[in-house]
Amino acid sequence: MVTATTSSLNIVSPKRAGIVGVSGYSGMELARILASHPFFGLSLVTSDKWTGKRLGDCLAVAGPAAELPCHSHAQGLSRLNEVDVVFFCTPAEVSVDLVPKALAGGTRVVDLSGGFRLAAEQFPPWYGFAHPAPGLLAEAVYSMPEVTRNADKLRTARLVSNPGCYPTASVLAVLPLVRAGFMDAESVFIDAKSGTTGAGRKASEEMSFSEVADDLRAYRVLRHQHTPEIERALALGGITHTRVTFIPHLLPVRRGILATAYGRLRHGAGGNDPTAGVRKALEDFAEERPFIRVVSSEEVRLQAVVGTNRVFLGASADVKLGVVVSFAAIDNLIKGAAGQAVQNANMMFGYPETAGLLGLAGSMP
Repeated sequence: MVTATTSSLNIVSPKRAGIVGVSGYSGMELARILASHPFFGLSLVTSDKWTGKRLGDCLAVAGPAAELPCHSHAQGLSRLNEVDVVFFCTPAEVSVDLVPKALAGGTRVVDLSGGFRLAAEQFPPWYGFAHPAPGLLAEAVYSMPEVTRNADKLRTARLVSNPGCYPTASVLAVLPLVRAGFMDAESVFIDAKSGTTGAGRKASEEMSFSEVADDLRAYRVLRHQHTPEIERALALGGITHTRVTFIPHLLPVRRGILATAYGRLRHGAGGNDPTAGVRKALEDFAEERPFIRVVSSEEVRLQAVVGTNRVFLGASADVKLGVVVSFAAIDNLIKGAAGQAVQNANMMFGYPETAGLLGLAGSMP
């Protein structure tokens, strides 16, 4: 964790930031955060959908960011050398094509897509295409700050791969309890439910209001591309040889993810009161991780996190049943995407990890 204070940073001028794909949900949230960030100045945005408009005409942002013109992707790519860092809020197949061009121009990159999250051989079965830049996969720094703890690598990284929303919630639900010896890592089952913004802004019949409202359904059962990413992130957190069964569900709400992880309670873990033990394990994990809040299992809810970069964690265990159940709630667009991307960018440039993110207060109820 970066411990520098604002007063010690000796900032001369904000770092210039760009967003490719600002009109998507993640890009919109990212623009909102960067528009008021103390150390980044939003100076370039691209969107074929909003080309020719001012950013302030399309989003509720104030200050200089509101006056930014929205360039087409083609126009914006020719100007990436004008920014210090560019955030790609594009589909994976677009990022893998454009990111190498940005890097060639000397711009540092935070990629919010899945384009650089896996090994090359995993892309055909999980993403449906062969990766065109396998050499960059070895260079890309995958960073889930609360798990990978790789601030030193981030300081020199050219390319940072930002985690997916489902893996963020799932890994944070599982890792603390496996690491503390409560949950058996050999067989973990994750039931995760997401709001509709997780599917992006592209219109489709199955994501229309009449199809989603008053319904709940699983999708991409046993074939979701976030399954290998969850296992990789756990391995980067020190938990190897994990077998994960991951099933995503679509909730009829706009945003938020609630992940529930089920595992075997390891024999003898926690004595006669394992629930107190798992709570302590979560609290120990939360130390020096400023966005994590540990609460009771029943208090892990979407309203507590939507609109913020926070993570709510809770867990329960039962000796007689031999099970441990853990819960994580996040905002899929902020902690699961734009907020975590800013967290990573903060550490890339040596800023406090929390810069620009603590003011995202959300609302309840």
